[in-house]
Amino acid sequence: DIANVCNEAALIAARQNKEAVDKQDFLDAVDRIVGGLEKKNKIVTKDEKRAIAVHEAGHATVSWMLEHAAPLVKVTIVPRGQSLGAAWYLPEERLIVRTDQMLDEMCATMGGRAAEKVVFNKISTGALSDLEKVTKQARAMVTIYGLNEKLGNITYYDSSGQNEFGFSKPYSEETALVIDQEINALIETEYQRAIQILEDNKDKLMQLADILIEKEVIFKDDLETIFGKRPFDKPDEELVTQA
Repeated sequence: DIANVCNEAALIAARQNKEAVDKQDFLDAVDRIVGGLEKKNKIVTKDEKRAIAVHEAGHATVSWMLEHAAPLVKVTIVPRGQSLGAAWYLPEERLIVRTDQMLDEMCATMGGRAAEKVVFNKISTGALSDLEKVTKQARAMVTIYGLNEKLGNITYYDSSGQNEFGFSKPYSEETALVIDQEINALIETEYQRAIQILEDNKDKLMQLADILIEKEVIFKDDLETIFGKRPFDKPDEELVTQA
C-alpha cells in the first residue's frame, strides 16, 4: 500500500513537471487511491454543493463531540469516484469493541443526515452509504454479538458456514419482528442523538460548512480552530506501543 502511494505521488509530481515529490503530492495520491479519480467535469449546483458541505460538516461535528468516534483526518467535498464528498477518519485498532463504542460510531455516521435535517429541515438521498453502514452495524449488534438487552445473550451467527436450517431462518417470525424493531430503535436513537448534538452546536456546524464550501478540503487543524482541542484525543506519546 505504501509503495502504491509513493508511486502514485511520483506520477502526480511528474505530471506537474516537479523536480521532487512533496507533501501535497502524497496527499493527492492518497485521495486518488482511496477515493478514486477526481471528477472535475461533474456539474454540482450551488445548492447541491451547500447540501454536501452541510452533510460532511455534520459527520465531522458529531464525531468531534463523541468520545469513542474515530478521530477525524480530513473532510472534502471534491467529487471522487461515486462519492460527492467524504469525511476521513483514523480509527484506532481494537481487539474487542464495546457497546458504547459501536453506538458512538453509529451516531457519527448518522451525523450527515442529521445535519441536513437540522439545517434544511429536509433530508436527501445522499445518506445511502451511511444508512447501509449503520444498518449493518445495528443488525450485527442484535443478531451476531448479543449486545441487545431484549434478545439477550444469543447469536444467530454460524462460524462454520454451514446452515443446518436450510432455507429457513434460525428464529421464529415473532423473533424476526423483534429483531427488526430493535434494529430500527437503535438507529433512530443514534439519529436523534446526532440531531441533538448538532442543535447544540449549530453555529459551529454552519461555520464549518462555510469553510468547507470555500476551501473544499479541510483538515483536523480547521476543526480545532472552531471547536478547540478534542478532549478525548490521546497525546502522540500515549499512542506508541511499547515493543
